Amino acid sequence: MQARKSAKPAIKRVLIESGKKIMKQWYEELFDNYADNYDQEGYTSGTLGEVDFIEKELDYDKNKLILDVGCGTGRHSLELARRGYSVTGIDLSESMLEKAIKTAAEEKLKIDFIKKDARNFYFETQFYLSIMLCEGAFPLMETDEMNFSILKNIYASLKSPGKLILTTCNGLFPLFHSVKDFLNAT
Repeated sequence: MQARKSAKPAIKRVLIESGKKIMKQWYEELFDNYADNYDQEGYTSGTLGEVDFIEKELDYDKNKLILDVGCGTGRHSLELARRGYSVTGIDLSESMLEKAIKTAAEEKLKIDFIKKDARNFYFETQFYLSIMLCEGAFPLMETDEMNFSILKNIYASLKSPGKLILTTCNGLFPLFHSVKDFLNAT
C-alpha cells in the first residue's frame, strides 16, 4: 500500500536567527507560547484516568521504562513519575519542555525531558511502552511519510514485546477549520 501525500499546504513562519532564515512549521509556532495555557484546556482534565489506563497496560510493573513522545508540558510523564515509573519525555517545543522540567524540579521528580523531533529520534530497544497522547506528534504532520517516520522511530525504541498507546485527532479538522485563524487567536 503506497502512502498518499497530503494536498494541504504547510503553514510556515520565517524566523531570523543569527542572520539565517529558519522556517517554522505551524505546529512548532502553535506550541511556542501555549505552555502556560495548555494544562488549563478541557481535554487535559482526563490525565488521571488516562494514567490509570496506562498503569493497567503496564500491569503496574514500575520496572518497565516508558517513552512519552510529544510529551508537551509533561502531564502524563509527571503523573507516571509521581506513581513511581521511569519516564523519558521528548518534544519539539522548548517552551512546553521548560514547563515540564520546571514542574518536575518543583516536585523533585526524576524525568528525562529531551528536545527531539518525533520524526528524527533513536533510542534502540530501551522502552517497554511508548505513549503518544493528545496529538503529541502523529496527527500534526503534513504527510503520511512524516507520520510513518514517527512510527518507525517508536518501533525501534521499543523492546519486544512492547506497546504503543496513541490517540489521534480527526483528520478532517483542518479541512473545516483554518489552522491559521486558530494560531492568530492564541
